Amino acid sequence: MNENKPVSKVLVLEDCPAHVEAIRNFCDENNLVGLKVSKSRLASALRSNFDLGAILVSESYGGSIEESTAIALRIHAERPELPIIIRRESSAARDGLPEALDAVVCGAYVASDPASLRKVIDEYIFNREYPNALVRGIAELTSTVLSGLFSDLSVETDAPCIVRDRVIFGEVFSLIPLESSWCRGYMMIQAAEQPILDLLSRREMAEGAADFRDLNSLLGELTNMIWGAFRNRYVGDANGLSHSQVQVPLLINHKQKYISFGSESPHLCFTYRLTDEQSGRVVKLHQRFAFSLSWSPEDFQEFEQSADDSVGAGELDLF
Repeated sequence: MNENKPVSKVLVLEDCPAHVEAIRNFCDENNLVGLKVSKSRLASALRSNFDLGAILVSESYGGSIEESTAIALRIHAERPELPIIIRRESSAARDGLPEALDAVVCGAYVASDPASLRKVIDEYIFNREYPNALVRGIAELTSTVLSGLFSDLSVETDAPCIVRDRVIFGEVFSLIPLESSWCRGYMMIQAAEQPILDLLSRREMAEGAADFRDLNSLLGELTNMIWGAFRNRYVGDANGLSHSQVQVPLLINHKQKYISFGSESPHLCFTYRLTDEQSGRVVKLHQRFAFSLSWSPEDFQEFEQSADDSVGAGELDLF
């Protein structure tokens, strides 16, 4: 895989061992993380993976085209944002598919022609080019902020990921707009509530047990510091910004843990792991960038920074 390019996680619904091996090789060569899941564990896999890029399913998955159609319809009903890409036996065309299946898949491919799969992946997942300096810089500046706030914890960063899902991780998140001459959108920090409350209580950052207000204060401070570092490094004086730009509504459904930024574009996501070496406890923070209002990577620029400015569950087989 290209280490400077974000990866994307795809669920692989495939019964044929030979094709599993072919898909594994394709994933290795195309910045994809393939997660093979059995039919009996599919519902659990969807619940536990909220950061997917696509679903790869064979037309004979589950034993028949009728069964693969039923499975695709269930996935589409639950996660309509996820592209469903079907592997056909003899042709990359969608001709002859059951009408219901054809309505929910976004593309088809054959194993003998990897280019047919690559075309669909490029169209629905890797359809934006993120400058290497931006991807690397976001991880660096966020890790620096986290290390400053949690000096007693080690900070690790997973590979950046392209996500089509709109599912919110955890119970709490912060949201802040980003605006420059080359991008407009939002940054979101997501977290599970209890691990952070436990961390705050252990560090005695509040009198007695920490509550949600302490968590809100911490998450607000973290978000503001990352935003400030991003602004200093990538926005500068924001010359060229228009003051009469279009806005779109954000939509949040708390019950379904769903958020929409008004755009079909994938999100650029980062996961950070804060580890207490003594107890071994890990707190995960998920950072999501939705450049949903404007994206012009050809105008991207990085400003020179001073030193002060830079501080601020078993159901899957991983290929």
